[in-house]
This record gives sequence, C-alpha cells and structure tokens, in this order.
Amino acid sequence: MSTAEPESPSVPSAEAAATAIRKARGSLARYRVLAIVTGVMLLILVVELGIKYLLGAVVDVSPVMPFIAWVPFAHGWIYVVYLVTVADLWSKMRWGFGRLVTMVLAGVVPVMSFVLERKIHAEAETKLEALAERFAA
Repeated sequence: MSTAEPESPSVPSAEAAATAIRKARGSLARYRVLAIVTGVMLLILVVELGIKYLLGAVVDVSPVMPFIAWVPFAHGWIYVVYLVTVADLWSKMRWGFGRLVTMVLAGVVPVMSFVLERKIHAEAETKLEALAERFAA
C-alpha cells in the first residue's frame, strides 16, 4: 500500500491541465475560423440586402436575384455552426454570461466578429499561457 497522499480532486494534475489547455486551444482555433467566415458572410449578406432593397427600389434586379438568393440561407447555417463554436469555447474558458452574449451578437452585427475575434483570441491566449505556466503543462 502506498502512503502517499492522493491529490485533492479540486486541483487538477499537470496531465489533466495539459489536456484541458489543448482542448481549449482547439476550441479557440475553431472559433477564430468561424468568426472570420461568419463575418465575411455577414458582409456579403449586407451587400445582398443592399442590392435587393436599396438598388431594387431604383432598378429591376430580378435577373441578379437568383445568383444571390443563397446568401441568407448560407449565412444562417454558418451562424448556427458559429454559435456551436462560441458555446464550446465559452464553456471551456469558463467566461461569464456577458461574454457569451457579446460573442453571440458578434455574428449578427457587421464587422463586430472581426473586432471581437482579435480581442477574444488575445484574452484566451493570455489565460491559457498563464494556466500552462501554473501547471507546467
């Protein structure tokens, strides 16, 4: 029998910390890709809406509409995947509810996803580096 004290369940081992950090970095990478793709699709959607409603009020845009009618559907599905990556990263990083709301809104406010992606990435990397140093992972 070993006389060594078992580790406290509230303090993860270095191996568990390394695994958690690796998973969080994977979530961060997926979030970054989806934030950029969602932002680009949102900008394309804004252009599509401008053509449809602003330009369409002045000239006949019906010949063009079949070529751009897919944009709202594509953005909608990409946004759903973006929401999954947001929820995944948010839960792994254990951020507050306000951060979740901000990240969700970034997918529907033009240009916000690009700005927030850079901020989220910087903050997440700082937190993950600190955790890696703390647990020597």
